Amino acid sequence: MGQKIHPIGFRVGVTTGWDSKWYAERNYRQFLQEDIAIRKHLKKKLASADVSKVVIERTAANKTKVFVHAGKPGIILGKRATGLDALRSDLQKLTTTDVYVNIIEVRKVEVDSQLVANNIAAQLVKRVSFRRAMKKALTQARRAGAKGVKVMCAGRLGGAEMSRTEWYLEGRVPLHTLRA
Repeated sequence: MGQKIHPIGFRVGVTTGWDSKWYAERNYRQFLQEDIAIRKHLKKKLASADVSKVVIERTAANKTKVFVHAGKPGIILGKRATGLDALRSDLQKLTTTDVYVNIIEVRKVEVDSQLVANNIAAQLVKRVSFRRAMKKALTQARRAGAKGVKVMCAGRLGGAEMSRTEWYLEGRVPLHTLRA
């Protein structure tokens, strides 16, 4: 059996932080379920806003801070930040504590791996050629300032009978160092 480690869990504390920042002795199960419900709700409701990451912080004073990293924050905010109030009230229904929502703009959308993957997936749904989508993402990321990019697509590519994996690599992508 393969001994594979989760890539995020492997990097926590070295290059990436936790997505949930809180500690609980008694209410751990409840807080975890609330976190999952909040993330699921935000992913469904803000699909068009290019949400990259959701970080949830809880303090001892019954406060929940939700930081939404989005490529298109204007879609979330709406006119005169009315969307933010509606979003906060929706999240308030999912949790027992006071919810504060902060929207953080992702500056370089072409370099954020989650947003690049979502973009390629959206293009594949629209029946764009997988090679064209991958190569376009590759060149955009390099142009935006990435030192190296590796893009991989797997499945029944182009509607083929047998599934396969294709990948393109440009620049420097060392797999032995966590910092890179």
